[in-house]
Amino acid sequence: MSEILSIIDSHAHLDYPQFADELPEVIERAAALGVTEMISIGVRLDTAHKPRQIAEAYENIWFSVGIHPHEAAKDPQACDYDAITAFASHDKCVAIGEAGLDYFYDFAPRDAQATSFRTQIRAARALDLPIIVHARDADKDMADILEDEMQKGVFKGVLHCFSSGAELAQRALNIGFYISFSGILTFNSSEDLREIAKDVPLSRLLVETDSPYLAPPPHRGKTNEPGFTRYVLNRLAEIKGLSEGEMAAQTRANTLTLFDRMKPQQRAGV
Repeated sequence: MSEILSIIDSHAHLDYPQFADELPEVIERAAALGVTEMISIGVRLDTAHKPRQIAEAYENIWFSVGIHPHEAAKDPQACDYDAITAFASHDKCVAIGEAGLDYFYDFAPRDAQATSFRTQIRAARALDLPIIVHARDADKDMADILEDEMQKGVFKGVLHCFSSGAELAQRALNIGFYISFSGILTFNSSEDLREIAKDVPLSRLLVETDSPYLAPPPHRGKTNEPGFTRYVLNRLAEIKGLSEGEMAAQTRANTLTLFDRMKPQQRAGV
């Protein structure tokens, strides 16, 4: 990995405690691996100021505002459309989410998850911002909601940290969504996921870490960092039969197309 590229980690939780004592060093290590920009993701409105403050402190970091499905019954503003849109008015807010459905843990009632998710889609549509979607063990309901909401008015988005089935991937692609792959793509047990990745059009692919979780080999079991996006990128390049440089350029262009409120100067060279 000697070549320095320009990769965007489209999904990282930089405000989490794992990074509290060394965020500058984490960002430096990312740059050394060619990861030059990242998006810090929001999961609750009462902590939305944390990713915002990180984005304000670093020119190459942006943020999102959202309520994770785990928080749909805990965050008192989980369905507060006005509060969500107010938080998202910041110049460096580039997306709504992460939002969605998680039936694996079921930490919130499913109807609460769906209501919060639909509220956030409404905000994304109104603000012309992409929505970052979390989907786990909820493929049919997720696809049904996305298609139903698209009938109410067009919006854009990405299925982040994709680990679902081929049908959800195709139904999401059919409505114009992007698919983002994380370190899960590199795991030995993820052959089915790699088969799905083969069929995703190049123009719809993103890469991410979902750090501090899901570190890819050779860092499996350790704290994941934005710099490790490069390992995901390498595996995706192998799957698609592209060079590392070609995949870096493609996923960077895709990320800037979807998250089109990232600073114009960051588009140089794309």
